[in-house]
Amino acid sequence: MLVVKAGFAYWALIFALGFVLGTLRTLWGAEALGEEQFILLEVPVMLLASWLAARMLMPRFAIHSRRRALVMGVFAFALLMAAELALAAGMGGEGASAWIASLTHPPGLYGFLGQIAFGLMPLFAVRKRSLL
Repeated sequence: MLVVKAGFAYWALIFALGFVLGTLRTLWGAEALGEEQFILLEVPVMLLASWLAARMLMPRFAIHSRRRALVMGVFAFALLMAAELALAAGMGGEGASAWIASLTHPPGLYGFLGQIAFGLMPLFAVRKRSLL
């Protein structure tokens, strides 16, 4: 159960930051820099935050094995994808197939690759290198 709580906390922290950066991108960044350039700046910030959040949360929730770290990350990634789909459908009026299609080419592809790295970050950040 702790691994699920860890995944939820990890998702919540990074989703909150992503929501703020996404709002900035929509209201200002896409117009000032272009959406693709803003995302190329945004992804490294999100990955650094993901690394720091994972390193902070893992000891708190007793995530010391690669297996538990992977479960934490996969759960957080699943929550992220569900939230992204809900936002695309609710705010953008976009259906699931259109949202998925947007992930297959830039700039959506850059964000999606960053989201995959977010899901794997706990695995990369686990301190004790134990076997799965």
